[in-house]
Amino acid sequence: MSIALLQREDNKIIDGKSIAHQVLQEVQADVSKIKQKGIDPCLAVVLVGDDPASHVYVRNKVEKANVVGIRSLEFRFDEQLSEVDLLKTIDTLNTDPTVHGILVQLPLPKHIDEIKVLEHIDPKKDVDGFHSENVGGMSQGRDVLTPCTPTGCVRLIKETLGQDLSGLHAVIVGRSNIVGKPMAALLLKENCTVTVVHSKTQDLHLVCQQADILVAAVGRPNMITASYLKADAVVIDVGINRVLEDGKPRLVGDVAFNDVLPMVSAMTPVPGGVGPMTIAYLMKNTVQAARLQHPDL
Repeated sequence: MSIALLQREDNKIIDGKSIAHQVLQEVQADVSKIKQKGIDPCLAVVLVGDDPASHVYVRNKVEKANVVGIRSLEFRFDEQLSEVDLLKTIDTLNTDPTVHGILVQLPLPKHIDEIKVLEHIDPKKDVDGFHSENVGGMSQGRDVLTPCTPTGCVRLIKETLGQDLSGLHAVIVGRSNIVGKPMAALLLKENCTVTVVHSKTQDLHLVCQQADILVAAVGRPNMITASYLKADAVVIDVGINRVLEDGKPRLVGDVAFNDVLPMVSAMTPVPGGVGPMTIAYLMKNTVQAARLQHPDL
């Protein structure tokens, strides 16, 4: 491959780290303004159990909060914590006026009902955007807290294609409650024509080939190849899959990066694409939560 071609293909890669940095700078400025009005934005993170990945995620979230000036509280419990005691902790945080955002790190131990826990969080403090009141509000296009990953994906798409996405056909591969479904609602709000495909979709390739924007969020490594795409599509790869290559662990997305890159107009890498945006929009949501609780801000 020629040097010129390599340079052109490098320009196609959407730099999630750089755009996330922009978002964090916006948050930092907002936090400064809010503090001038006497409110100290605060995020409470609750972690139950010893899942190593969850500990890493929590540490990264707390670090980013400190960077942008958001006060953070950590509540760490062992795996034996009862559901009743977890709900009591959430009650305390719900009623604490100095706490503006509550995040319960998932997954929870099997003896705890995740849906019950998420529904217990005050919707105005639900910085993950998972409470049914926020999910319903999002589907209606209201100004509510929305899930961080799909909201970050919309920002990546707008940074790539411009602010007006009207009329573009977006195909979302995957229908999860965390990414696929909210992604559809957010892109509908942007006036896209939205198709959601999944394991039962017939002629999956043919549907994906119609996409101006393809969002892959299915959790299958390298599933989306060039044969799924039309030329010059924009591809957002939400997948984070750990695979072994030559005996070594490696992170890959749901999109076969090297196969797809030559034919798309832009795409996100894994890692370094969607991931940084998720934490950046958690910080953004914490600021929005503070404003929802203090409408005079």
